[in-house]
Amino acid sequence: MKDIATGGILRDFLDKVRKTLRHHSRQVVRAVRGRRWDAWPVRARRPIIVVGCSRAGTTLVYKTLSESREIGSLHRETHDWWSDLHPPSDKHWDTHALDARDASPQDRDRASRYFYAWTGQHRWVDKNNQNGLCIPYLHTLFPDAVFVFVKRSPGDNLNSLIEGWRKPDEFATWSLALPDTVAVENGQYDQWCFFLAEGWRRYLAAPVEEVAAFQYAAINGAILDAQAALPPAQWVEVFYEDFLRDPVATFRHVFDGCGLAFDARLQAHCAQVLDIPYNAFSEIRLDKWRDGRNRERIERILPRVAAVAERMGYR
Repeated sequence: MKDIATGGILRDFLDKVRKTLRHHSRQVVRAVRGRRWDAWPVRARRPIIVVGCSRAGTTLVYKTLSESREIGSLHRETHDWWSDLHPPSDKHWDTHALDARDASPQDRDRASRYFYAWTGQHRWVDKNNQNGLCIPYLHTLFPDAVFVFVKRSPGDNLNSLIEGWRKPDEFATWSLALPDTVAVENGQYDQWCFFLAEGWRRYLAAPVEEVAAFQYAAINGAILDAQAALPPAQWVEVFYEDFLRDPVATFRHVFDGCGLAFDARLQAHCAQVLDIPYNAFSEIRLDKWRDGRNRERIERILPRVAAVAERMGYR
C-alpha cells in the first residue's frame, strides 16, 4: 500500500512538472513570436469576427471555426483584452460600443501582434459579447475582416438571456467596477450581465425579461445597422436554428463564406458538434422557451423585439 501511495504522489508531482514546463514553454514561444512581429510587423489578414447577441450560439460557431487549421484561435473570449484597450469607463460606462473614431493604427498593430503572438497566425478568428456593438471600429482596423452574424429566434434567445442573468459569476464578473447600483428584478440581481448598450441605465431596476429584450434589440439592431457599410463578400449570416436542423450543411455555408476549406475532418466534427456542450444551459432543441419556466415573461415582451426580429428574418 505504501508503494502504491508513493507512486501516486510521484505521478502527481511529475504531472505538475509537465504542466509547469508546458506553461513556461508557451510563454517563451509567445515572447519569441512577439519579438518576430516587432522586427517584421504584419497586419492581420482577413480576420474572422463572430458577432451576435449573447446566448445566440456564437460560441458554437467560434469553437467550430477554431477547428480549422488555416486560421489561429485563442480558444477563449477576448472581452477583457479589448476592454483593456478601450475601457468602458472612458465612455463613462455608457456603452461597450466602439466606432470608427475609436480606431487607430496603434490599435491595429497591438491587435495584430497580440493574436500573432498567441496563435502564430496572421489570420485568426475572434469572438466576445461586445463585438457586435463594435463592427464599425473593427472594420476600420481591419477593412478586409469577415464578419459572421449568428442570429437566434427571439423566444429562445430571450429565454437563454434570462437564464444567463441568473449566473452572474459567469456573465457579470466584468461589471464589478460599475459606478451604478444594479437592482434588476426587484434587486434580485445586483450585477450587470453580458454587455452595456446605450440606454442601459433605464433598466437598472427593471424586470429581468425587459433587460433581456433591451439587450436583444440593441445588439442585433446595431449589427444590422453596421452591415450596410460592409462589402457583401465580407458578411456571412446564419440562423442558429439551421445548425440544429442540418449542422454539416450550415457549417459548410459558414466556412465557404469565410474562405476556409471544409474538409472531411471538419465535416465529421460538425456532424457530431451538437453533442459537444459549448456552454449550453439545457438540452439543445428548437422552441425550448415554449415549455420552460420563463414562457409568460417572454410572451409579454416579445412585441418589444418584433421589429428587430423581422429585420433579422424571423416572421
